[in-house]
Formats: sequence, C-alpha cells, structure tokens
Amino acid sequence: MLTLRNITVWDTGETIDLVIPDADAARLFTEDGAVTDGEFDATGLTIAPGFEDPHVHFRDPGQTYKESMLSGCRASASGGYTNVLIMPNTVPAMDGEAVEAGQPGADEVLGAGYGTVIDYLQHYERAHGTALPVRYDLCVCASKGRAGAEASDPSKWLRYLPNHGDTGKDEYQLAHPVTAVSDDGSAVTEGILDDVLRNVKDSGLYLIEHCEHHDTGAVNDGPVARELGVPGIPEDTELRIVARDIAKARDTGVHVHFQHVSTAISFDAIRQAKAEGLPVTCETAPHYLALCDEDLLRYGTLAKMNPPLRSAADRQATIAAIADGTVDLLATDHAPHTLEEKKLGFLEAPNGIIGLECAYAVCHKVLVDGGYITDRRLIELMSVAPSRLMGHRPTDVAALLNTSSKCALRRVLDLGAVEHPDGVDLVVLDTRADWTVDPERFHSKARNTPFGGWRVTGRPLATIIGSKLVFSRIR
Repeated sequence: MLTLRNITVWDTGETIDLVIPDADAARLFTEDGAVTDGEFDATGLTIAPGFEDPHVHFRDPGQTYKESMLSGCRASASGGYTNVLIMPNTVPAMDGEAVEAGQPGADEVLGAGYGTVIDYLQHYERAHGTALPVRYDLCVCASKGRAGAEASDPSKWLRYLPNHGDTGKDEYQLAHPVTAVSDDGSAVTEGILDDVLRNVKDSGLYLIEHCEHHDTGAVNDGPVARELGVPGIPEDTELRIVARDIAKARDTGVHVHFQHVSTAISFDAIRQAKAEGLPVTCETAPHYLALCDEDLLRYGTLAKMNPPLRSAADRQATIAAIADGTVDLLATDHAPHTLEEKKLGFLEAPNGIIGLECAYAVCHKVLVDGGYITDRRLIELMSVAPSRLMGHRPTDVAALLNTSSKCALRRVLDLGAVEHPDGVDLVVLDTRADWTVDPERFHSKARNTPFGGWRVTGRPLATIIGSKLVFSRIR
C-alpha cells in the first residue's frame, strides 16, 4: 500500500490523502530507489487524470529494433501516460488485410498465430507472455497497405470497432479496439479522399490526418535550408492539406483531426474553420513549440522531422494557438529511430523524434514557466482533451472524492474503495521538479531526441492504471 499525504487535486486545489492499496505486480516497473509502498509526504505534488496520446509509433511488428510494444508502453507509463493510440504505419501496415508469408514483418505476426496486424496487436500480451503497463487503442489505415492507391476495405476492419460483435470478443479485443482512421506518415491522397471519408462517416470513426504532402525537400524552406545546402519544404505544403480537408469537413460533416500542425497560416485556417462551427480539431507536438528551424544548426538530424521545424515566427504562432485554444491537445508523435539511421544526413535520415518521456517537462518549461498557460491548462491539453478525442472518459478525481472519500478534516481518496476501480487512471506530478533530460535513462529503445541535456521542469512521479500502481519514481 502506498499512501501519499497532502497531495493536491489538479483542478480544485483541494489537499487530500491518496491511498493506492495495490500495485499491478505483472505490469509494475520502477526507477532506482523508487518506493511502491509505505507513506510518503506528497506536499506540493499533484494528482491528475492520466495523460493520453493519440499519436504514437511503436514499430511493432516489423521494426522492433527501433521500438517494441513493451518498450513503447514502458516509455508511455514513465511519461505519465495511461492510454495511447498506435498509428498504422506498422510493417505490414495495419489495414485489416490478411498478412501473407514473405511480407516484411509477416513472420512476427504469423509466428504468433495471428492472421492480421490488428489481431496480433490486440493479443500482444497473450502472444508474448507479458503485461503492458499502458492502455492502448489502434488506428487503422485509410488506404490499403497505406500505399495511397486504394481506400482500405471496411469489411476487413469494422469488426474491430467498439460495439461491433462485442459479445463474441475476448478480453484483449475489447481492451484494444480500432477507434480511428489514418494514413499517418502521409496525407490521404487526393484520388481516394472521398472514398476514405465515406468509410470514416459510415463507420462512425474520425479521420486523423497527417496534414502535409511534398515530394522533395528535407527541412523548412528558408535561410536555414540554404545555409545547410538542403532542399526546403514550403510552409504551404501543410496549408494545402489543411484547407482541402476543411472544405471536405464542411461538405461531409466528417470529423477531421489534424496532426502536428506547425505553421501560422494553418492555425489561421483552423481558427476560421472552428469559428464557422466545422467538425475539425488539431494537435501540435512539443518540438514545434520548443524548437524552430534555426535549431537544426545545433541539433542536426536529431531535429529532422515531418512536418519540419518551421521558422521562429511559426514557433511563436504555435504557442499563441495553444494559448488562445485553437490547439485542442498536445500529442508527441513519438517516432523511434536508431542513432545510426539518424546519422545518415539530412537527405537520407528518417523523420521523427521520440517524445513520451519528456513531453510533459518540455511543455511545462516552455508553456507554464513561460507564462503562456497554467498548470491546469497543460493537464487539460495532455489528459482531458486527448481522452475525449479518443472517446474515453478521463478520471474525475473530484467526483471520486465526492462519492467514496472518507469524512475527515482532510479527505482521503482510497482507490481500494471506489465504485469502479478498473476505470481509474491517474498520474502523480511534481510540477516544480527541476531536472535534466538524459536519453540514456529512457525506457524507450530509442534515443533520437534533441532534448538531451535540456534543463526542464515538471515530472510525472507515478502512473496508476485501473487503481493500481504500474510505475513509480517516487523517492
């Protein structure tokens, strides 16, 4: 039993005692010297609903040398995340089609006894005899093979949706449903867009759109690209997809969620669409609010991503869009690669950085310490808003207190006494922690981040899923 005395509720400011009677023995992992039982003075710490991330890449199956489900889920839990949405650019792609022997990555799926990537990922714990310390949903490809030539076939993936034949599903299928459609890594191509939107509308899901398309270029078009001698990517490569899909949302009523928005002109378009009442939402990522293309001169390909880091003015526009509510949520776009791959140079190195284990701290340093938003608003952007996007219900700490707390001068929230303990997902935060990002201590397999050595503030200290402790760095 772990008791945290004098902890603060994130949205009400009430000081309470939190009792976590159990650790999940199969899922629990800790950092050196962390406690998992006993009493701890939590004065100054915060209890909040667990973070959720609708944009992660775990490279399993097909590229597990970069990241596996186990390492990705551990990275998530250590970053305070209790639920993530896995993007469909697995190998083979997560399109619901039967995996054929000889395909890249097929041996992992077929060798585990499953016929599709969706089946394999849903049953990962059973197939590998392990327990994963984070909840996760799955995102299905918009196109067959994620190749952009033909819309994926709904008959191949509708059965994986919630409330589709649930009485015949096992516990793993119920726990890890398909909840969104995307070709993330690429925008949905023009030739199949209408078919994809029809599939999305008929299924009741939403479209997660990688809002960028270009055939050439490696970094943001501008002075930095010219200094590096690297072909640039104009900012309107993003706006063209954003404007196109806003028009489609207007015509069809389909909910479009724009990923990793990075430019002032795109935020302006989204701001106007929202004022019109259209069903669009958007996210940005920690790197777009913390870095700009000038940082490529310092970090090199560790800061190469797609969309690319934009200008300093776009970075400020990103922060402004967060502050005024245009940005609905913050997502990491956690994209693991090996350092060997990242050393290939700007033209050959893969795009992307990892982010789960320092996202809260980077955002806290820039946004909260910078005076742009409050601690409470940051939690809303990383927990409540993404939870609602994914169709989940964020844990309401105040409601739990009102229905199950013991009467005392200081109320006690005993997670062993709540009515529905399986639905209680929480994170314990030290909003004042001052620490240095050390990628060598990450739980991810990957180390591709430009934030190594950054002095940051705010840190998750414990992660609780289903009322049980799954991760601790409490000392």
